[in-house]
Amino acid sequence: MSASGSKLAIYGAIAANLVIAASKFTASFFTGSSAMLSEGIHSAVDSTNGLLLLYGIKRSKIPADLKHSFGYGKEVYFWSFVVALLIFALGGGIAIYEGILHLIQPEPITNIKINYIVLGIAFFVEGASLIVALKEFSGSVTLRGLLKRIRRSKDAAGFAVIIEDLGAMVGLVVAFLGVFIGDYFNIVYADGVASIIIGLILTSMAVILATETKGLLLGESLRDTEVAQIEEILAKHQGIDNYGLIRSIHFGPQSVLVAIDVEFSDKYSMDALEHEIVRIETEIQNLLPHVDKVYLEAKNFN
Repeated sequence: MSASGSKLAIYGAIAANLVIAASKFTASFFTGSSAMLSEGIHSAVDSTNGLLLLYGIKRSKIPADLKHSFGYGKEVYFWSFVVALLIFALGGGIAIYEGILHLIQPEPITNIKINYIVLGIAFFVEGASLIVALKEFSGSVTLRGLLKRIRRSKDAAGFAVIIEDLGAMVGLVVAFLGVFIGDYFNIVYADGVASIIIGLILTSMAVILATETKGLLLGESLRDTEVAQIEEILAKHQGIDNYGLIRSIHFGPQSVLVAIDVEFSDKYSMDALEHEIVRIETEIQNLLPHVDKVYLEAKNFN
């Protein structure tokens, strides 16, 4: 997903979550449902998270300076990690707290139809937001192989929106079941249990998102297939006698540094060697456009 694609998905998610949060809080006020209150908090937190992700994307575009010579690309990873913390603390924590309160002091839900109407609207709006995010992220709306794509992706903002939307869809189903079971079977504890389950779903989402962004913050390398492509470029140059480990690190979704120690043939003059290094660096960047920094260092391995 490109930066523009990420921003489109985030704008869609923010708009959806603002509408949904307002409707859920309204339903919770008139019905007394803790599950709806938890879902309202969830949507409100997601709206704030979207703004933080947009801020991270904006910060990541700041040009390199003396303080950060490789740029500010990792800002988006940092703010994605902050989003994970907010989901865990505000979303999951408050939902579990509200659920426990309603288990201690259970109250029957009133005006039940309002909950069903709001949940139906929320499911439709949230589903539309998820479809937009999936299309921007993978070009399709299928969930097949999505987890693998998320693990391979370096676009923290993109997969953060998808993880949030997926969690929201599951949370809506749980909220519906809590309201329905409480209403149909007259079980006053169902609503509180649903709120706790929603909280556990949110904390699980937060752990997944934090785990994925942690690796990016620490500095992930290129994928094995991309390293193999660079090795193919090096192998076809007859003037290269040997080369060392291909070191790489992501500074952002579209910013990667690659550094390689290369042993060149003695046949090269100084000018010819400089020309060959530039040629190899250009070939790597043309093949992998997200690799914006390539450093080849001539070295003797003997």
